[in-house]
Amino acid sequence: MPYLPAFIAPMRFKDPAAALAQVLAIYEQQIAHLRDAMRRYVAGETLPGHVRACYPFVRIHTDTVARTTLATPEISPLSYGFVAGPGRYETTLTRPDLYSDYYLEQFRLLLQNHDVELEVGTSTQPIPIHFSFAENDHIEGSMDAARRMLMRDVFDLPDLAAMDDGIANGTYEPRPGDPQPLALFTAARVDYSLQRLRHYTGTSPAWFQNFVLFTNYQFYIDEFVRLGHEAMADPNSEYIAFVEPGNVLTRRVGLPAEIGDDLGAAPPRLPQMPAYHLLRADRSGITMINIGVGPANAKNITDHVAVLRPHAWIMLGHCAGLRNSQQLGDYVLAHGYVREDHVLDEELPLWVPIPALAEIQKALEQAVEDVTQAVGPDLKRIMRTGTVASTDNRNWELLPANQPQRRFSQSRAVALDMESATIAANGFRFRVPYGTLLCVSDKPLHGEIKLPGMANHFYRERVDQHLRIGIRAVELLRADGISQLHSRKLRSFSEVAFQ
Repeated sequence: MPYLPAFIAPMRFKDPAAALAQVLAIYEQQIAHLRDAMRRYVAGETLPGHVRACYPFVRIHTDTVARTTLATPEISPLSYGFVAGPGRYETTLTRPDLYSDYYLEQFRLLLQNHDVELEVGTSTQPIPIHFSFAENDHIEGSMDAARRMLMRDVFDLPDLAAMDDGIANGTYEPRPGDPQPLALFTAARVDYSLQRLRHYTGTSPAWFQNFVLFTNYQFYIDEFVRLGHEAMADPNSEYIAFVEPGNVLTRRVGLPAEIGDDLGAAPPRLPQMPAYHLLRADRSGITMINIGVGPANAKNITDHVAVLRPHAWIMLGHCAGLRNSQQLGDYVLAHGYVREDHVLDEELPLWVPIPALAEIQKALEQAVEDVTQAVGPDLKRIMRTGTVASTDNRNWELLPANQPQRRFSQSRAVALDMESATIAANGFRFRVPYGTLLCVSDKPLHGEIKLPGMANHFYRERVDQHLRIGIRAVELLRADGISQLHSRKLRSFSEVAFQ
């Protein structure tokens, strides 16, 4: 017999805040049941049955394709917040403490667009015991191997069939009688990625901000850390805190400490893809992650950051310049991508185009102009707009018979790296606005390869400026408002309602 918490019956709401409060009540009840059962299990108790708790759900029914807000100027231009047509739509939800603002906004838009009630209840989707532990809860570590093995008989473990990316990939087809999805990710898929983010970046998902910069060089991170601490020493800074791996938190000078600030500790070694967070009170600050080298890393981290539903992510990295007219230190603003990374071939076929997003392109170009003070012909001399190719072969230059060079020439590519196309393609796949601004660090086709002395000079000259351009682009995007960022280019004609 299942050992379940008391059942909470579904309720209907017209008020988004009341609906969110019910989601929180159900989630907290279910998580408390799991944590209590786990404590008892670790203590050696025999529990009265298979322990189960389930995620809350939100559901709407609509009988019409019409929307009630098409004439409302502030709502009708949005590319999200409404369902595709008549029917029943549903999704499971998790971590309402972390997603409260996001859920509240999605609920508000659904109610305004469709003039229906939100139904909130307890789903039949189990919460895996691994996803119930609190941030610093490691009680399972005190069990012996035999009792840890028996956990699978007592608790629900993660079910990969419940957390695939079929909805995002456009391949999900509900069974007859099942509801259509309301969100790209199920609650279990979100929880899985939140756990992975903590593991790979060494920071809590709670610190992540809505604008994300990716880089493949530690030089950029070192400079971001310097700027982060500089901002914390400025009492007039718009940023309120800076967080480093191990959840080491520095608050802006003059701000009082908060509960939990002292819980962080620098790790003995950096995690695989360390993250750093420059916090704003409205979560519209900047997260920067050193993703390392290669398309596998780029896919891995963006698979997980995507569940946080950021407003944009931008790649700032180095590239090989493919044109003889380019100089070391020149910038490349990607307006197209050649995908020779292969890591997304199954999820996103190569025949799917990855468009440039005008809002991101304009912000990056303006940021280059603002930081370098170059305009007109001078700006064109230091920044080229063109196609970027990404490969999974770091030593592509050594392939015989000029194979890759010919393809890159036919594609009109102006630069080559190993991550940018992957990051852009996963942004397209997960409906996260994306952009790429690279810096030419070598020209292998033209005899200018990286040498230690030349590389050190290049890094000193360009890292600070390149990073400041990325930060300036975020400031411009933030100032222009985020509603226009979530482009209709990223959404299909049968799209989920949640942003």
